[in-house]
Amino acid sequence: MLSQSQRTAILQLHAQGVSKREMARVLNVSRLTVRKVLRSNSAQVPTVSRPEKAEPYRQQILELWSTCKGNLVRVQEELAARGATLSYQALTAFCRRHGIGQPPAAAAGQYDFPPGQELQHDTSPHEVSLGGKQRKVQTASAVLCYSRLLFFQLYPTFQRFDCKVFLTEALRYFGGAPERVMIDNTHVVVLRGTGREMVPVPEMAAFADRFGFRFVAHERGDANRSARVERPFGFIEHNFLAGRTFSSWQDLNLQARQWCDRVNSTYKKHIRAVPRELFAVEQTHLKPLPVWIPEVYRLHERLVDVEGYVALSTNRYSVPVSWIGRRVEVRETKDKVEIQLDARNLVTHSRMAEAEHQRITLAPHRPPRGQGLKRTDPHPEEQVILKAAPEMAGYVAALKQHSRKLVVLALRQLLRLLRDYPRKPLLAAVREAARYGLYDLDRVERMILRRVARDYFLLKDGTGGDPEDQ
Repeated sequence: MLSQSQRTAILQLHAQGVSKREMARVLNVSRLTVRKVLRSNSAQVPTVSRPEKAEPYRQQILELWSTCKGNLVRVQEELAARGATLSYQALTAFCRRHGIGQPPAAAAGQYDFPPGQELQHDTSPHEVSLGGKQRKVQTASAVLCYSRLLFFQLYPTFQRFDCKVFLTEALRYFGGAPERVMIDNTHVVVLRGTGREMVPVPEMAAFADRFGFRFVAHERGDANRSARVERPFGFIEHNFLAGRTFSSWQDLNLQARQWCDRVNSTYKKHIRAVPRELFAVEQTHLKPLPVWIPEVYRLHERLVDVEGYVALSTNRYSVPVSWIGRRVEVRETKDKVEIQLDARNLVTHSRMAEAEHQRITLAPHRPPRGQGLKRTDPHPEEQVILKAAPEMAGYVAALKQHSRKLVVLALRQLLRLLRDYPRKPLLAAVREAARYGLYDLDRVERMILRRVARDYFLLKDGTGGDPEDQ
């Protein structure tokens, strides 16, 4: 169909006496089309008034749209079952023209941010080649909204601990903190609510107070609100990750930081500026960082297992064998795992970034076979037992060799028996246990109790029990 400008040109050329053949050649249209325009003698484009095939079924289409939950394939099948001769293409075109099931078009908004006002933070999953294997990672990104300065790091998972580690590194990279940090209603930060009604987790609110900013969340479905941080994810995937391989997590995040330094210093067409130059203006509006920034950590409580290891995220970290059976405090930071027994006993390991079911052993904790430290002095419990009852020396020596419990636990139980029960039935029970090779102290305790009941709770007639019940 000819446009209004083409029809006007035909009429003007005809008024100048140009032939129909020449007009058709110049305008690249058929002579029949030129004749039709001259016959109408009007530059207005004629309106097409033809009935739509789907118009008679409008009411049925509206009803079926709701019944079939917006599935136009099912709507067309139901119409065909009712005898309607309507193709799927005609149905979808009718629905598009009349706005059935189509959200109303809305113009995209634009957000302007003054320097230092907002930082946007989000995460996205990506595939990377790490240590010769292809694996999924979580890419955490932060962008200053005014200068578009970008910083991102990659993690095996992204939990609350990882979020605090990343934001601490991001604020150090930017050299200051904005007024607010925009998030996408993630459960890592959000306790309840969405958008303006979002309430952050107290732990994350305290973290934000430390740097002087506050967490805010955009309204649900308002994707444009976080466009500053969403846009670079495609750039990271198709530029930074494309064709690159990484040997370790440290190598991966070091290359990510170097890549950020490079792209932040290059000209960006969509902002017509260099982010690093805009950042020179924005940096003066950022809040200064605290004089001392404490290291982000997670605190755990663990019991040292019988092999002398402490389990953390499926990985096991060694401690001195003398700590076996003791309860320790484990402090997990970004790069270290600190295991503390008390104020004077601390072990530090390099942290495994992910759960790999690995054992991390320090050489001092496991001396070569045959060169282990041999304890020459007796246990403190053994010294107390032998001092109070020298007659039990043989049984104590045999107990240390044959007891199924840890030596220290067995000696503690024997010391308790010595303190709780009379000496005579205790020594008699121990002599009998030694004669039969019995080193189960629970059974030894029952033997003591039988002797105590027999020797100390006799009845008048010698049968035992309460005399008033006879």
